[in-house]
Amino acid sequence: MIHLGAHTRVFLAAGATDMRKAIDGLSVLVQDVLSEDPLSSHVFVFCNRAKDKLKLLFWHNNGFWLCYRRLERERFWWPDGGDDTLTVELSVRELGWLLEGLDVTRVQGHKQQKYVLY
Repeated sequence: MIHLGAHTRVFLAAGATDMRKAIDGLSVLVQDVLSEDPLSSHVFVFCNRAKDKLKLLFWHNNGFWLCYRRLERERFWWPDGGDDTLTVELSVRELGWLLEGLDVTRVQGHKQQKYVLY
């Protein structure tokens, strides 16, 4: 089972990505366009122009995971990449919302509370 810990960061590549790209092509995008390390164990998410397909790329222990999701009728919320925005960072929780079809800019979860001992 894949576990994404609290330290895991999630980066969306704003705008459209060619979904014909596989692990090597997406790794190059992570390095050259997003200026991130594809071996960092963070999740990198890419979307096609029609906003009905997503690919998630991340390194786990000794190899890459490439996950693919295709919607049949609906569309994902996705940043358009305007204003020279190359990436949008989400929490792992917000990634779950995105994969469930929610617009993460409209959904507000409870803030994490920290218990303080006096």
